[in-house]
Amino acid sequence: MSKLASEPLVSGTVAPQGRGQEPNKPVAPPRLIFWETTAGCNLRCVHCRRLDVLDQVSDTDLPTDAAKGMIADIASSYKPILVLSGGEPLFRPDILDLAGFARDQGLRVALATNGTLVTAEKAKAIKDAGVARVSISLDGAKAPTHDRFRGAGNFERALAGFDHLKREGVSLQINMTVTRYNAEELPTLYDMCLARGASALHLFMLVPVGCGVQIAETDMLPSAEYEKWLNWFYDRDIEKKMELKATCAPHYFRIVRQRSKEIGGLPPSHHRQEAKGATHPNQSLHQTTKGCLAGQGVCFVSHKGEVFPCGYLPISVGNIRTTPFKTLWEHSPVFENLRDPSKLEGKCGVCSFKYVCGGCRARAYYAHGDELAEEPHCIYVPPGFEESSACDAF
Repeated sequence: MSKLASEPLVSGTVAPQGRGQEPNKPVAPPRLIFWETTAGCNLRCVHCRRLDVLDQVSDTDLPTDAAKGMIADIASSYKPILVLSGGEPLFRPDILDLAGFARDQGLRVALATNGTLVTAEKAKAIKDAGVARVSISLDGAKAPTHDRFRGAGNFERALAGFDHLKREGVSLQINMTVTRYNAEELPTLYDMCLARGASALHLFMLVPVGCGVQIAETDMLPSAEYEKWLNWFYDRDIEKKMELKATCAPHYFRIVRQRSKEIGGLPPSHHRQEAKGATHPNQSLHQTTKGCLAGQGVCFVSHKGEVFPCGYLPISVGNIRTTPFKTLWEHSPVFENLRDPSKLEGKCGVCSFKYVCGGCRARAYYAHGDELAEEPHCIYVPPGFEESSACDAF
């Protein structure tokens, strides 16, 4: 992520996720922290959120001591799931040392990798480091589709990495970014996940950031098509065959509420139950109770230590090398605004589903230059709202 805006820090009490500000009430702790462990990566994916991926570990990556300091700082106040991402986290020679350190600090540790660097030896080391789950990206159920996004030969390499980890008994999650070019393969990928024994399938809607800006016009599904596939996802969710999660797709939580009367309640992914492979029975490894959690239950730490609401919303709230994480989390005016649904604008602001959906704040930012503006990629129009902005703004 490059050319990120910086926001000043101010003191003050921040309201937890919920219906507006609640002064004097403690701020809800982060559920997931995504740490971009390095800007280096062995692939050049066409939809990467980074424009400046490096072919080696970056000099600006947090060094080992600083990284451990950050982890200890976070663990002193909170016990979130820490997702080690990148770039490609396995580019860092110390990544499993850091994973083990985070585990020893009481954090739940997940690893987000493209899978291509996972050998049998590496898979065992990942298991031994105490990593609770590994996510591998598969942007298609067939090699030509996946490799269109990630390069020739990488589908088979990713599956080989998956198999090495599976043999070690590591909980595995498949991530798929859904676009015009691969949406029709989603059912096949779902079946493949079941057949191979994946613990979870996470569906991602494309966000126009980094390289995603360059392909948004050609690759993003029309809003109505996203709606169709999110309804398909709901149908799979109620089958209860595996853990499912829609990411950067807060509309899904509206669809769940609209359709929940069909089954007399919410589907399994919307209850805080133990996820398959979770090491802490009271905290699911996917940790989702509403739509957009940017700055509310989730945040992103860049390879330089900058803290953002999520990996797609380029508004920095400060740097963990100069400010304690607890201060950034609890006293950022940016986070404060994101935690207050009453500040949402446009149709999101008047929508009765804003407390469970909230719209994607990153897509709002890229469409309108304002993270509190309405989600541009949603077909739902609240009753009585006069539509003034078109869907499919990208």
